[in-house]
Amino acid sequence: MPKPYVNFSEDEFRERQRRVRSELVARDLDGLLVSRVEDQHWLCGLDTDGFVIFHIMFIGSGGQLTHVSRTADIASIDYSSLCDDVRVWEDAEGNSKSKAIRDMLASHGMAGKRIGVQLDTFGLLPALHVELREVLDGWCELVDASNLVRLMRLVKSPAELEHHRHAGRILDRACARAIELTGPGADEGHVLAEVYRIIWEEGADIPANRMPMGHGDKAMNVRYVTGRGSIGENDQVTFEMGDAWRHYHVADMFTVLTGPKIDPRHLKMHEACVEALDSVQAALRPGRTLGEVFEAHRATLAAHGFEHAILKACGYTMGATFPPTWMEQPMIYRDNPLVLEPNMVFFTT
Repeated sequence: MPKPYVNFSEDEFRERQRRVRSELVARDLDGLLVSRVEDQHWLCGLDTDGFVIFHIMFIGSGGQLTHVSRTADIASIDYSSLCDDVRVWEDAEGNSKSKAIRDMLASHGMAGKRIGVQLDTFGLLPALHVELREVLDGWCELVDASNLVRLMRLVKSPAELEHHRHAGRILDRACARAIELTGPGADEGHVLAEVYRIIWEEGADIPANRMPMGHGDKAMNVRYVTGRGSIGENDQVTFEMGDAWRHYHVADMFTVLTGPKIDPRHLKMHEACVEALDSVQAALRPGRTLGEVFEAHRATLAAHGFEHAILKACGYTMGATFPPTWMEQPMIYRDNPLVLEPNMVFFTT
């Protein structure tokens, strides 16, 4: 396959770009500064972690598509991106990133125009946003358009859905291996090593955030912490597992009790959680709101006497994500008004 190495047809990328440009016109915007790497990946195939230092893309309503990046990312852009207009910002003392962005915008005739900007991304840190505001103040108008591409990405294409499904098949095998190995005396590092081995050997991507595996005193952390250990008797081992195929993520969360003694409270909680999960998945239907889905979760656990123990969200949408997290917005929480559509993808808990 010739460069660029993209994971969808060029026609699919062109249609995504067309939809964004149409929405720019509808919002009376002349362009969008795309700092969220997931959106850049979706629009042109870009595959890099260089966004953590500096990388921004511009898509204009008139057909413009431009990368502004560092020399260190030129090879990644050449390898993975359909965008061939690349402007290089030089790492040098006193050379501001915002000036490079303004120069790029000026080359596209954006002086005095309305430009969308994404304010909720890891690619636009507060310092750069402040600097950008100062440089562009009075030169053009910056407008918050954080959700413009994100909302489009919620509904997946057939090719995107197949990436999710393939990731799920691999994760099923990794989870089964983790359960097989989990028992008194098992080394946590060995269990995780086997999980990662399966993911790597299947050609998948390791997840965008490190996978929590809690036991003993860290059983309820549900967050990764450093330090390995051995699993004990009567231990509760909590896994939150994930992997990705071409960055499209899936996740699974489950608990293994090592025994030999099983607390009856665990069995009651398990019964309640199974029923609540079934209720949530039954409510995930086009036309319903995410608030209604959360209410199905809350009401089921309340009926089992566990309303005091519920978390404030019971899932979130998933898609193509980059470090540091596989989570995407929106989350499933109380009164969320977002209406479900066909071909959305959710992780539910």
